[in-house]
Amino acid sequence: MPEDAPSPIDRAFAVLRATAAGSGLTLSELARETGLPKSTTLRLLGALERNRAVTRVGPLYRLGPIVQDLDPIPASPEFERIRTVLTPFLAHLFEATRATVHLATLHGDQVVYLNKLHGPRPIPSPSRIGGGLPAYCTGVGKAMLAYDDEAAHRVAEGPFVAWTDTTITSADQLAVELAGIRRRRRSLDHAELTPGLYCVAAPVFEGEAPESDRAHPERAHPERRAVAALSASAPDESALRRLEPLVMRVAAAASRAMGSS
Repeated sequence: MPEDAPSPIDRAFAVLRATAAGSGLTLSELARETGLPKSTTLRLLGALERNRAVTRVGPLYRLGPIVQDLDPIPASPEFERIRTVLTPFLAHLFEATRATVHLATLHGDQVVYLNKLHGPRPIPSPSRIGGGLPAYCTGVGKAMLAYDDEAAHRVAEGPFVAWTDTTITSADQLAVELAGIRRRRRSLDHAELTPGLYCVAAPVFEGEAPESDRAHPERAHPERRAVAALSASAPDESALRRLEPLVMRVAAAASRAMGSS
């Protein structure tokens, strides 16, 4: 008995599986992976995007927020402790900057957003509370990778997806970037994941840095790992300079609070 021809639902799931197998694929790549005509693939992607099952960034498609809703990053007592201790500092950062602000921690090779407060003029952003994004192309992710050698080595193995023209796309670029973050004690996102979305982020530690680390941050003890990061977003690079000292000051106070919690 001949097999039934694939239904539209079958074809939509084929596109969704192909999207899930990559870190970001173009229309042509998805059509090739599924064996479907480009016109059919484009039509299915449009339906999946309308239902938040995929997200498009430039020419690339990736899994959308509804997939994270169906399979959320697992809750943990440590995540809850970080959220409880640091949310007041996130609120303080919001009051100081009036920008969209984030609190995040690392989960494997991704950042997971523990809290987010929207500014009065929110910038379109793929971040959502409980959701994850690649660590190498987010301000909070890079701020934590700079102080987590194990995670940084894991991320450096790739793959790197060029979400925008400014995305880090190699292990060498990542190493240079993380070394700069350790010198400055802050991380900048130059629209590396989403066009038009910039941010400054700073790491949060379990306690205040020793005096030697504060004098020479690039020589920070290798076991001093960032447990979280705080960030503030801006619509252009010119606004980052004003945000940098505010984010760093609040992150330092948050580190002291984590050390005494």
